[in-house]
Amino acid sequence: MDSFSLTDHFLIAMPNMTDPHFAGAVVYLCEHSEHGAMGVVVNKPAEVTLGELFDQIDLPLLNPEQAGHPVYLGGPVQTDRGFVLHQPLDNWNATLAINDDTGLTTSRDVLVAVSQGDGPYRMLITLGYAGWGAGQLEQELAQNAWLTVPANLDCIYGQPPEARFAAAMQLLGFDPLALSGEAGHA
Repeated sequence: MDSFSLTDHFLIAMPNMTDPHFAGAVVYLCEHSEHGAMGVVVNKPAEVTLGELFDQIDLPLLNPEQAGHPVYLGGPVQTDRGFVLHQPLDNWNATLAINDDTGLTTSRDVLVAVSQGDGPYRMLITLGYAGWGAGQLEQELAQNAWLTVPANLDCIYGQPPEARFAAAMQLLGFDPLALSGEAGHA
């Protein structure tokens, strides 16, 4: 049996999603295999800005334009840890390569580079991530909890957070409001 992977896809929460971490969420899946899945929520800003985060970790932020950018609530797992979704992939110490041009880095070296103005040209920093154990995401998909679509990162980097859900929905090519939340029976 071939393994089915949704790596580099968006998970879009169905309207009936009640979990407060995921209601109205767009999750960018960074890894999906038979062992489980992990991703980051890309449309829920936290109450902290990049400037405040960099102050907390004692790094100067040389680009004042970046200081007001939000940090995001990436998911309910390891919320005390930062995750940097970025392009280009580059060569950071602890990076998960998602595709040829996109990575998720958890090591401080990427933040040091950002503070010095040498960081990735596109990035989104989250606190925490979303994780699923083996078979858990597949079960949620079978229960119609999520819509899936191949990711277009312009929906993240080219849109303000409040527009990312609608931008991800547009990738589907149909009106998702016409969908039923009930599983079909033949």
